[in-house]
Amino acid sequence: MTAAVNTAPGLASRLVNGILAIKPLADIAKHQARQMMIKRAQRIGVPWTQEVEKLQARDWATDLAQVQNLQISYPEYYLRPFHAYEDGDLSWQAAFELEVAACAVHAGIWPDAGAQGDARLRQSYHDILKTKIPNQPQDVLDLACGVGLSTFALQEIYPQAKITGLDLSPYFLAVAHYRAQQRQAKINWLHADAESTGLPDASFDLVSIFLMCHELPQSSTQKIFAEMRRVLRPGGYLAIMDMNPQSEVYQKMPPYILTLLKSTEPYLDEYFSLDIEQAIVQAGFQTPTITKNTHRHRTIIAQVSG
Repeated sequence: MTAAVNTAPGLASRLVNGILAIKPLADIAKHQARQMMIKRAQRIGVPWTQEVEKLQARDWATDLAQVQNLQISYPEYYLRPFHAYEDGDLSWQAAFELEVAACAVHAGIWPDAGAQGDARLRQSYHDILKTKIPNQPQDVLDLACGVGLSTFALQEIYPQAKITGLDLSPYFLAVAHYRAQQRQAKINWLHADAESTGLPDASFDLVSIFLMCHELPQSSTQKIFAEMRRVLRPGGYLAIMDMNPQSEVYQKMPPYILTLLKSTEPYLDEYFSLDIEQAIVQAGFQTPTITKNTHRHRTIIAQVSG
């Protein structure tokens, strides 16, 4: 049904893992990765410092109170340092820097993209959605919505749909809530664990997951797929856009760059070794289609079985 997946990290990856197991070296790598992003942002005309300072100057108490679920229990994997932040996604700094970081990270996908690389990446995903999903979904769940970049983009291509943005970080959701007010966009923001959302059975036509799976241990990915099967209606679709482990970009990545990447992505080996097709089918979906949307990303779309 699916091609065999090589579950063993390569030699370069194992060497990098050994380096990152030494905390002082891991800290240096994370610092370097962060500085590289900031310098790239400045080089392509994204005012990283100014944009972050504008967000820092606001009083966020009301926005946070609007979205935060104080009863939530965070899974262990989510409490680890992540993306060069000691508190991972559970921090204001991560929330304030997400938009500018997305512009910086995705600027290099196309040689001429610059600050528009992130928007082009999302467009490449949406072009596939519109081709592979024939019907207009009426209820859409944007899983791991972050500060709303993917949510607002989905609302543009499905303007008639009711959109729910779900994330595990209340800080991300507070920024998303603020951005929605600026746009006068009607979005339902939900602070919940994707493994157990609390959403009703069969309540969505489309679940979209944009750049989340590479941030998860395999066990969490499998639980999330099962949960998405539960909340999707018969005939509904699961759509995933993420890094493509088969891309030559990652297979031939220089050790120095691989070290910087893995210093901010602690579950990358688990993602690269996951047989994602098999995991999707085991969760109750039909065999998915996999389409390359850039030279280093892929879009996976699967329909609910039966």
